[in-house]
Amino acid sequence: MNKDMDSPEIRPTRIGHYELGRLLGEGTFAKVKFAKHMKSGKGVAIKILDKEKIFKDNLVDQIKREISVMKLVKHPNVVELFEIMASKSKIYFVLEYASGGELFNRIATKKRLKEAEARKYFQQLINAVEFCHSRGVYHRDLKPENLLLDSELNLKVSDFGLSALPQHLRQEDGLLHTTCGTPNYVAPEVIGHKGYDGAKADIWSCGVILFVLMAGYLPFDDSNLMYLYRKIHRADVRFPPWFSSGARKLITKILNPNPKLRMTIPQIKQDAWFQRDYKPPKAVEENGGNLEDVNAIFTITSISEEEHLISKIKDSKTSKPAFFNAFELISLSKGLNLSGLFEKQPVDKCLYDFHSSFSLLKICFLSDQKIKGELHFTSKHPVHEIILKMEETAKPLGFDVQRQDYKMRLHCAETGDTGPLSVATEVFEVAPSLYMVEVKKAGGDSLEYHRFYRNFARGLKDIVWTNELELDNELST
Repeated sequence: MNKDMDSPEIRPTRIGHYELGRLLGEGTFAKVKFAKHMKSGKGVAIKILDKEKIFKDNLVDQIKREISVMKLVKHPNVVELFEIMASKSKIYFVLEYASGGELFNRIATKKRLKEAEARKYFQQLINAVEFCHSRGVYHRDLKPENLLLDSELNLKVSDFGLSALPQHLRQEDGLLHTTCGTPNYVAPEVIGHKGYDGAKADIWSCGVILFVLMAGYLPFDDSNLMYLYRKIHRADVRFPPWFSSGARKLITKILNPNPKLRMTIPQIKQDAWFQRDYKPPKAVEENGGNLEDVNAIFTITSISEEEHLISKIKDSKTSKPAFFNAFELISLSKGLNLSGLFEKQPVDKCLYDFHSSFSLLKICFLSDQKIKGELHFTSKHPVHEIILKMEETAKPLGFDVQRQDYKMRLHCAETGDTGPLSVATEVFEVAPSLYMVEVKKAGGDSLEYHRFYRNFARGLKDIVWTNELELDNELST
């Protein structure tokens, strides 16, 4: 039996000078939505945090720290914080929109990256991390899911929620003592609970990321957490045969379990493998990092949300799916050529394979190389049949289903390392009697999500419409 999602309530359509668009992602404490500036038309990502949840879970200091860090760090390879707004119940981060999606999804789709491409991303990662460290900022949760790509496929470091500033977390020994990060990417000294140097721990994570980029899998992995920690402490890395000797030597020196002997960033940047085709970052604009307003966002009590910040409309029950217009198609990928909707696309515009089983769905990401980790497919079946088929497919995979109009939320009962997997789906109307379905991760582990939608795809093949000629005709009428 279906569980209804929260009853309709007043929802914001504008935040300050920004008009809200589609949901980009959702976690336990925040949602991220695409938005555009109403005057300039510039696209941004707005992270919306619920104050009540923040206070309830004692996350005020963490949010203040995240704001402080992002104000301090302004670099071409770091997601930029443009401004912060607040109401009595919400906090809004206006962030740079990285239209290329997560780097993790690019790895998952390609299975692994070629050495030259992996080196480019590693160079940009090291540039960003070096700059953060120069500002006294240690990320502490570096992993491919927190590395985004812009429209030009340049790397952008994001998610500073677990980052550390020296004045916040260092004890008398000058070391950090809070264990953070995703287990597979954390340095052995972080696991040891004996205190660690945040810079050296970040460098270890960078080494793991480089291995993952080139191998397509983790250097240290085990379903048993204790065995995983043992492998990390031993740092016994087994390289696949396609790794060059230069890459092997560099990774081995970075993944040294002794932080005192681990490579430093200056040493990494002098390495011959790293130096190949290296492009230093452009001059960085200095940011004074005025933090006076960080506390203010938690103390707003007298300003009326309706009058001073947010323009709202009543969210009533809809009789038909939302229409997916050209603006929203563009928001999927900056620089999208819309002519492809009306002319025949060559086969290489679409991705037919993801670990072979993706051939069951024709998944078009609407732009070359802009891998976003979102599953989009078209169907000419009636809307209620599409929703019913998705529900029938999800339940045998162990998911509870919540429905509201043309949206569904799928919750997995099993809990992974990063919490239970949660998946959001929505049906959009693209043309009369033609629908596009969007499926995206709302929470949980990215690897588990990719496994899920491979299985999900198999169950949906009967409703997926893949006739290119008919699709062109439908969209051009």
